[in-house]
Amino acid sequence: MSKKRALVAEDSLLIMVALESILEDAEIEIAGAAGNLSEALTLAPTCDADVAILDINLGDGMIFPAADILAARGIPIVFTTGYASERTLLTRYPKAQMIQKPYEAAALLKLVAQSLEATAQFG
Repeated sequence: MSKKRALVAEDSLLIMVALESILEDAEIEIAGAAGNLSEALTLAPTCDADVAILDINLGDGMIFPAADILAARGIPIVFTTGYASERTLLTRYPKAQMIQKPYEAAALLKLVAQSLEATAQFG
């Protein structure tokens, strides 16, 4: 099986560095990294990713415009948030996963694996 690739959007440098380390340890390559919504919108249409890990609230806006593009492309999404549970995501993105910050590496990787498995099974 080829190495999996992730698009990551996170506006906190410390969290981004930790996330990169988590993914590297799991042998998941970073296909693209965005620190704000503008960068995420640039990457979303063309980034060669198997999964997207997206902070909901980036410094310059909410991630939803980029998430819409990724969902339309069939790329599974794992949302991360430091806020209370975002129940509206369940209706807008029914196949997406969500994890509350701060998260543990194992919990995040479990959601990433579930997202990739669901995509592989159901296309």
